[in-house]
Order: sequence, then C-alpha cells, then structure tokens
Amino acid sequence: MELAGGEHSKIGQLRMAELVASALRDRILAGGITDGSTLPKQDELVAEFGVSYPSVREALRILETEGFITVRRGNRGGATVHAPDIGTAGYAVGLTLQAMQVRVPDLGAALATLEPLSAAHSAQRPDRAETVVPRLEELLAEGERHLGDGAEFTRASRDFHDTLVAFEPNATLRVVVMSLTSLWSVQEEAWADAQMSQGVYPSRADRTVAHRAHERLVAGIAKGDPDEARRIAEEHLTATQRWVCRSFRDRVIDAASTRSRMRFRHG
Repeated sequence: MELAGGEHSKIGQLRMAELVASALRDRILAGGITDGSTLPKQDELVAEFGVSYPSVREALRILETEGFITVRRGNRGGATVHAPDIGTAGYAVGLTLQAMQVRVPDLGAALATLEPLSAAHSAQRPDRAETVVPRLEELLAEGERHLGDGAEFTRASRDFHDTLVAFEPNATLRVVVMSLTSLWSVQEEAWADAQMSQGVYPSRADRTVAHRAHERLVAGIAKGDPDEARRIAEEHLTATQRWVCRSFRDRVIDAASTRSRMRFRHG
C-alpha cells in the first residue's frame, strides 16, 4: 500500500525529530549541555540540524516526555535541561516497583542486604577520617537533638542513612543503594507520621537504642573495621525495619505521591 504525500512527510518529520532528540540527548548525557542550562532556541536548532520547525518541536516533545527538559512556552520560554541523577534513578525504580505491586517489606529486605555492604566499604575508605566520619558525626548530633520528637528523629535518622550510602565508593552500587535508601525513607517517614498521629510511635528509649546503634556504626567506620561496620548495620536495619514492616507489611511501595516526588526531586 502506498502512502499519501502527507503521510510520507509526517514520517520523515518523525524520523528527523528522533535524530535531533538523539543528538541532544547524547550531549546532555555526556555533559556537553549541563544540568539547569537552556537549550538553544528553536531557530538555532533548525539552522544547526537543517530540519524543519515541526521536526525540532517534536524532538523537544520527545525529550520533555523522557524528563530531559522542561519546556516553558511563551515569549520568554525555552527548554531547561534536567540531566539524569540519582533522584531520577530512584524515582524510576520506585515507580517500577509500585507498578509491580511490590510491598514495603520486600524493599526493606533488599536494603538490609545492600546498605551494610556500603557501610563496610566506607570503613575501608582511606579518607574516611577526613570525609565520612566528620559528616556522620554531624548527623549523629542532629539525631540526638531530636530524640524527644519521634517524627523529627525519624527524619534525622533517614538523613544519616541517606548520607552513609552516599559515601559508597563504587559508582554503580552507590546509585542502586541510594535509590533504594531514598525510596525506603519515603515509606518510613509516612509510617512515622501515621504512628505519631495515632500516638503509638516508639518510645524515647527505643529511639535512643537506634541512636546508639548509629554511634557504634560510626565508631566501626572510624577505626576501619569493615566487618564490624557491616555487622552493626545489619543488626540495626533488621531491628528498625521491624517497626515499619509490622504496620506496612501489606502496603505497596509508594513512589508516586507528592511526598515521594518531592524527595526524589530534591534528593
């Protein structure tokens, strides 16, 4: 079957749009177009690639759908670049798990396997005394300040865990573990708010036990003992996850809520 001239033209535009989108996507991923910068105006893109305005507009629509840019319309409009980062990865993983109807305890089990490994790796870092330990000690002090406030203590504790895994030296593992940790933080903070509203949040004594585990973990990292760091992390995660999993054992992972989107956007 032969296509009409208009259909041939439309297919040609779509192919050119894909080529333009691919070229711009490659530049963003390679760092040639930096995060937060603005893409060239449509006139410039038409001249650079030698394509039509409809092809350029379709290329921008493709990139916007993929999350690489945000297009502002109007006289002062433009396309702002969003280079993929750990927040992007975590959000995508979370949406996938939510679509699969994966439940909170499943996420917790994965994190309890991987986060202790990152703790052990931090204990092996030769620069741990200058980079890892001082920052974790700052977060310990923050957690101690909030021992009297359950919800705020949970948020401070999540900051501690988020920061700990960010020191993972292996880039691939760092992206994976940080994505899972951020996703767990969303679930735990939702749990903390629910517990506080019902007046059944774990006691100050329970919070103190968790805080002391953080202190022991930092001490293990500081003295360069990966086995101890890993053991303490495993024991601590197993103990603290029981609280959340008991209440959320049948709850599907939340990645699409406003709380989740805000965390990944600013993560």
